[in-house]
Amino acid sequence: MKSLRLLSVLLVFALLFSFASCASDGAKSGTQTVTDHAGRTVELPKEINRIVVCDIYPLPSVLAVFFDSAAKIVGMAKPSMTAAQNSLLSELYPEILEAKTDFIDGTSVNVEELLKLEPDVVFYGGTQQIGEQLDNAGIPAVSVSAGKWDYDAIETLNNWILLLSQMFPQNDRYETVKNYSKNVFDRVQERVSGLSDAEREKIFFLFQYNDSTITTSGKHFFGQWWADAVGAKNVGEEMETDNSTAVSMEQIYAWNPTRILITNFNAAQPADLLNNTVGNYDWSPVDAVVNGKINKMPLGMYRSYTCGVDTPVTLIWMAKTVYPELFEDFDITAETKSYYKEVFGIELTDEQANRIFDPSSLASAFN
Repeated sequence: MKSLRLLSVLLVFALLFSFASCASDGAKSGTQTVTDHAGRTVELPKEINRIVVCDIYPLPSVLAVFFDSAAKIVGMAKPSMTAAQNSLLSELYPEILEAKTDFIDGTSVNVEELLKLEPDVVFYGGTQQIGEQLDNAGIPAVSVSAGKWDYDAIETLNNWILLLSQMFPQNDRYETVKNYSKNVFDRVQERVSGLSDAEREKIFFLFQYNDSTITTSGKHFFGQWWADAVGAKNVGEEMETDNSTAVSMEQIYAWNPTRILITNFNAAQPADLLNNTVGNYDWSPVDAVVNGKINKMPLGMYRSYTCGVDTPVTLIWMAKTVYPELFEDFDITAETKSYYKEVFGIELTDEQANRIFDPSSLASAFN
């Protein structure tokens, strides 16, 4: 009996030691698992202090606002840096300018340079080539999608914030962002849902623009969602291609848009279309140019045409720009300040808020 008791005691101690050892190993490893937008289960450190972002260009700005700090961002692509240098982002978070950009060129990652940054996690845009490079190097990589939700800017932002909130629960802003964006969307819909076909503006989104190329949004790109969201018509919706699509001036003449919105992915300003200063293009016959209905899109924390942290504010700006009489009582400065204060606790001055809607051409991603 004594030997049995002794054996039982020893077994109990062994089990306790085993549990303690496992708990200790778990504490030491400090890992978490997340399911990324490619459906992959990724194991990451629980404590993430060094972040690199590859080819999902708006994400560094989303991360900075999400954390109210850019200290964790140690690497990002050049198009992200160009936007940061020429926007409010670097004024609020000057440390973002210290991030390295020499580890990536387009969709080609220099793994050796990336490893020097000692990232705890790398975000990438789902590009197969980049994903394989990161996996082969054993780098914890999380896929973040811009197109999974058919370029619905609000739904995409919601899912970005959801993923970040799962990875960084102490900064969880998912419900706040989702509810605020829904409120903005519903307010806009209340006023535009009754527009007749004759009252709907025909919008042309000038995405890329230089002396040899004009690209716009077809049915499957952000321009379609923006136009639908404000009760307008995207003139390029007949094109079924994904992402931006090259078009000719002859096609633009045939569409004859009543308003042109110029993105910050190119350097053009309204005056460039009014005065035909780029290439050999002649915009003078286009209705939007005849009537001076040309606008440069906002540049908040990033280029506002894509999904980004500025999406709810951009929606209000676009509604007010496309239908000024319908949204005459919307104060864009107050709306912008309210959004950043209520959702992220960031207080902007009137001057900072207004600067978002007067962007520099230097933010172009294609200079």
